[in-house]
Amino acid sequence: MWPFKMFHKRRGLRMWILSMLNASPKTGAQIMDSIEEMSQGWWRPSPGSIYPLLAELEKEGYIKKLGDGKYELTQKSKDELEWPPWMMGQRQQKVEDMLNEMNGYTSYFEDLSRADRKKLDEHSDQLAKLRDRLSALLQQGGTGQ
Repeated sequence: MWPFKMFHKRRGLRMWILSMLNASPKTGAQIMDSIEEMSQGWWRPSPGSIYPLLAELEKEGYIKKLGDGKYELTQKSKDELEWPPWMMGQRQQKVEDMLNEMNGYTSYFEDLSRADRKKLDEHSDQLAKLRDRLSALLQQGGTGQ
């Protein structure tokens, strides 16, 4: 059973934190940076939101603070959580699912190209590398037919 009450507090911030910590241990500052990056700079939670919530999650036994200042999930949270399939990296995805997700990102980049080309231009080298890697995959193995 999925522990809904665990996630409904603080407008989903708990879920974001727990899903990030499921991927790897992080400090509070790294969590704030990740959320800002994931929201494309639209939102950066304040230390007044993150640290009290981390303390609450620690008190509830869902996370623990490591000696290096990073937080990680406890076995309790790993045992209780059944991650929904839409959370990347938690369950195996089919190739079709990943391609659909990539298609969504490509649509976002197309919109960004029309609306604010500078944001996209900053990453042109990375986009070119991805293009080249995908092209090489198609050339190596064909289209799978």
